[in-house]
Amino acid sequence: MPVYVFSCRDCGPFELSRPMAQAGKAAHCPACHREARRVFTPPGLARLVKPLRTALDREEKSAHEPEVVSVKAGRPLPHAHAPAPPWVLSH
Repeated sequence: MPVYVFSCRDCGPFELSRPMAQAGKAAHCPACHREARRVFTPPGLARLVKPLRTALDREEKSAHEPEVVSVKAGRPLPHAHAPAPPWVLSH
């Protein structure tokens, strides 16, 4: 459930947890019971670490504007074959 911040004229700010459907509804100060106004605050979004953010940005961009490369870059993936079952013929 979201937490909203309200400010009482006399007592100051307080937080109130309520359903989103009641976000615009008036709130009353828990100390003096006067009507308080809602204070709009930025949403609590988590920031991603830079390498992950860069990878996600590159992925998003490549969906619309694929980057053309002429040389392979990076390390090769490990290449290991699992043992083949006895009914598989090998060359």
